[in-house]
Amino acid sequence: MQLDLSALKNVGLEHFLIVSAILFSLGIYAVVTRKNAIMVLMGIELILNSANINFIAFSKYSTASLSGHLAAIFVIILAAAEAAIAIAIVLNIYKNFLTVNIDEVDKLKQ
Repeated sequence: MQLDLSALKNVGLEHFLIVSAILFSLGIYAVVTRKNAIMVLMGIELILNSANINFIAFSKYSTASLSGHLAAIFVIILAAAEAAIAIAIVLNIYKNFLTVNIDEVDKLKQ
């Protein structure tokens, strides 16, 4: 069983930019419209992944070949650290308020 990958050779920079713009738009939509803290975090992850796609795409189609990859690795590490800290914060909010709705949590201490 062989896959025909010849169509992938015609993928250009604009295709990556379109996919990145779609992911970025969906991430912004999730951050703005969702009230659940977990869904907001997922929107932030979509935004960071759209940035990674741009870094890798520009790295592939430019002369500086390694700098985009390094930036993408940095963003992945940053996203992992951000997710770990944010999940810890959300769990503590749930422990204190019994909700993860960001509209209902408007006080730091009750």
